Amino acid sequence: MADNIKSEIEKRRTFAIISHPDAGKTTLTEKFLLYGGAINTAGSVKGKANSKYAVSDWMEIEKERGISVTSSVMQFNYDGFCINILDTPGHQDFSEDTYRTLMAADSAVMVIDASKGVEAQTIKLFKVCVMRHIPIFTFINKMDRDAKDSFELLDDIETVLGIRTCPINWPIGSGKEFKGIFDRKAKTVRTFEAVSTGGAKSAAETDYAIDDPELRKIVPDNLYDQLVDEIELLDGASDELDMEKVSKGELSPVFFGSALNTFGIEIFLKYFLEMTSSPLPRMSDEGLIDPVSEPFSAFVFKIQANMNKAHRDRIAFMRICSGKFNADKDVYHVQSGRKLKLSQPQQIMAQDRQVIQEAYAGDVIGVFDPGIFSIGDTITMPGHKYEYEGIPTFAPEHFCRVIQLNSMKRKQFVKGITQIAQEGAIQIFQEFSAGMSEIIVGVVGVLQFDVLKYRLENEYGCEIRLEALPYEYIRWVGDPSTDVTKLKRMNNVKAVKDMKGNPLLLFVNEWMIRMVLEDNEGLELLEFKKN
Repeated sequence: MADNIKSEIEKRRTFAIISHPDAGKTTLTEKFLLYGGAINTAGSVKGKANSKYAVSDWMEIEKERGISVTSSVMQFNYDGFCINILDTPGHQDFSEDTYRTLMAADSAVMVIDASKGVEAQTIKLFKVCVMRHIPIFTFINKMDRDAKDSFELLDDIETVLGIRTCPINWPIGSGKEFKGIFDRKAKTVRTFEAVSTGGAKSAAETDYAIDDPELRKIVPDNLYDQLVDEIELLDGASDELDMEKVSKGELSPVFFGSALNTFGIEIFLKYFLEMTSSPLPRMSDEGLIDPVSEPFSAFVFKIQANMNKAHRDRIAFMRICSGKFNADKDVYHVQSGRKLKLSQPQQIMAQDRQVIQEAYAGDVIGVFDPGIFSIGDTITMPGHKYEYEGIPTFAPEHFCRVIQLNSMKRKQFVKGITQIAQEGAIQIFQEFSAGMSEIIVGVVGVLQFDVLKYRLENEYGCEIRLEALPYEYIRWVGDPSTDVTKLKRMNNVKAVKDMKGNPLLLFVNEWMIRMVLEDNEGLELLEFKKN
């Protein structure tokens, strides 16, 4: 039995995909699923009205705007491996959700548009990945379109993101001149011939040795000579593949291809599975927890309400960190100190679900949440009371007052805004004196306001108006017993409390923070919320 658990866990690979909008992340995800036989036809986020939507984008607002604003979870089997993909929002306004998802991943795949490189507004998103010190694999996409110089793209990644690169394959031309990729380890060229895009079709691929005369008939002399020169330059100047540096997130293996044409995907998957590890031990307050030898444990990294409109349900997503999960056994919820059975355990393919009886370390499962789970909670077997490291809460940078337009729907409004806050998408605060009649919403990125308004109207039937507030900084008061109404120098400072009653101060600028600290001796203000 123990050997079976060990072999199942060793087959697992769990990774997140990150990118800036329109880099092709959703297309790449779909092509992985096509290879694994998990889907038969690729969707199109921005296709015509009658075409399928991308399987990883399920929320209505995502379909309308063609962007991912929530994280999806997908599992498929490929070449003897069981792969869990965690798809993340592509917009930097949702970097907090990306960070939580990365807490559940063992490695990350970073998708970059070959024509744009690392775009300035998305640096924050990638930095979130670097903060986790997990292996980062780079897929430079859209080589079949006009692209930046390949060396320039590598330099872009190294300079902007501060991570070294090691190309595993190398492109031959780009755009209309894109002829294929050179596999540096195998010393072979895989040629590219575009076919009609979409569906399960892929580019026609043929492998040639670098000195094969047949290759010279396909690749023009100028591109062939350029490839030979560039290979020589790479061999002499680029970083060598150092798996220790890769495992620490200090060196990123780089691959080139075209997700839309399903070219370069198979070679990427092959090397990725070779280079990544099965689930590793995870830190708890009692030290590292071994995934194989320890019994079942997991932590909650995401909560999503209303995935199924018909059921109005809440799903808590858990990353299994150790052992085997059995649906018929009691587990222990550390934060509440309660024994319980996880209700309706399921694995999720975007909005499609499959109820499961068992799962293993590395897997992500969704369970019905009756309202007891919070992000960061630990679940163990009875008799084990350790906690996994908490997931930090980012300080919001934008604030709005929420005005409810129909007072008759007060109950739905309070339920809706509370549930969306519990998912971690927004943070809600109340004026000290006004209670729930005065609600202030804080977000990391302004696009979250649009999502909040959309979801309250479409999922809870509550129309709202948002009034922008001038505050840009929020600080938790170090001593929760502090009477904030008696603090000095509080002009242009708003005192609020979070959902747990903790006092906070909102400031227009950093200068005001310094003034309040100077005028209130002994006052401690915290930038991060302690979970």
